Amino acid sequence: MNIIIIEDEKPSARRLQRMLQKLDLTTDVMLHSVEESINWFQNNDHPDLIFLDIQLSDGLSFEIFEAIEIKSAIIFTTAYDEYALKAFKLNSIDYLLKPIDEDDLASAVKKYQERAPQKQAVTLDFNDIKKLLVNPIDREYKKRFSVKVGQHLKLINIDDIECFYSENKGTYLHTTEGRNYLLDTTLDNLENELEPQTFFRINRKFFVNINAIKDMVSYTNSRLQIKLNSYNEQEVIVARERVKDFKGWLE
Repeated sequence: MNIIIIEDEKPSARRLQRMLQKLDLTTDVMLHSVEESINWFQNNDHPDLIFLDIQLSDGLSFEIFEAIEIKSAIIFTTAYDEYALKAFKLNSIDYLLKPIDEDDLASAVKKYQERAPQKQAVTLDFNDIKKLLVNPIDREYKKRFSVKVGQHLKLINIDDIECFYSENKGTYLHTTEGRNYLLDTTLDNLENELEPQTFFRINRKFFVNINAIKDMVSYTNSRLQIKLNSYNEQEVIVARERVKDFKGWLE
């Protein structure tokens, strides 16, 4: 199988390459920008499979398709939520939310291998994609959550929530009063429901509220440790692959 990685963050590209090696898949070509990718496709045979980041250093990766007719299957690697990904239809096999999980990667590769897709041109509705990814349309985000307390239901306003987290296969919210409540949802579902300027998914287990951040400290392996106003039950760490996006979100 001929595979290439298109990813602007070189550490993320190398990490994905190592993860693929564990699946006995070799990736010799790693591209890091729209311009570099276009030049490569103009002078090389197209691969069987592309792992493609949506946001590259010099623009959206969809610009590659505007210049080149790509005839490869695609697995997207992205920090964008599921809502945005539904905006376009192409011969994508799957998408992987960053930070990429090894099990999710193995599942996506297996899905590609089982489908054994025939090569075909990628078709995109660029206007719809750019409208959502560059200038997201107005959406109604959740303003409150209902939680069960004994036999009663309690409403909690979004402004009173410091973070959402997963633990022991459950999803919880933590309030500014220091209380934890179990939710009937998943963190993946919350991707579509939380206002992105206020809440950020720092890793696979946590969303944090920007207004609840008390301190940020450098941590091992180029990560960041977050101190929240009241939550202190476990370490809140920004995954290394998310640090750059997290710093951009803070600004």
